[in-house]
Amino acid sequence: MVKRSKSSDRWLQRQRKDYFVRQAQEGGHVSRAHFKLEQLDQRFKLVRSRSRILELGAAPGGWTHYLEQRASQGLLIAVDPLPITSAEATHAISGLAGEAEVDDAIDRILDNRSLDLVLSDMAPNISGVRTVDQARAMDLADIALHGASKWLRRGGSMAIKAFQGEGLEAWLKARKTEFERVQMTKPKASRPESREVFIVALGFKGVEAPEIE
Repeated sequence: MVKRSKSSDRWLQRQRKDYFVRQAQEGGHVSRAHFKLEQLDQRFKLVRSRSRILELGAAPGGWTHYLEQRASQGLLIAVDPLPITSAEATHAISGLAGEAEVDDAIDRILDNRSLDLVLSDMAPNISGVRTVDQARAMDLADIALHGASKWLRRGGSMAIKAFQGEGLEAWLKARKTEFERVQMTKPKASRPESREVFIVALGFKGVEAPEIE
């Protein structure tokens, strides 16, 4: 029998004790991430039955499953290089957000229509070097922002995962020129010890984001 590492044992113990992990398993949800989006939606009224939505970092499908239920008469595009658990009606795109091929696929699906909501649950592969990981997280925030700038309708919304650290406050402040309301929040379903937060931006003004360097 393969002996588990101490870190693996700690992770398993945390999973067994985690309220939202148990709730996800009991409720038939793909992952505990379901509850993060549910709590954001309940607070900010992000999703409607006919919403056109782009979801970035969709695998394994925790948010996707929630969106398929809530926006059952709308349009959902889910993007991730990893497999996404999704319904037949969902447009699942295999690839990295921001790549030209992925952008082209989104353009074809939208067919000159705009989006009501851009979501991102993307997170960097953790290296353990905090400055490197934070820079990568900010790059992902910029990728999600450019998706919103490219496809979001005037008055639309964006909600993306971010991580507390260098650059986030300035990034957040800059979004206030592009959206009517911008807020940083931490859902109860996010683990308290995590630096994970979510940026919710409502009322897109139609202002283009600056170019990614």
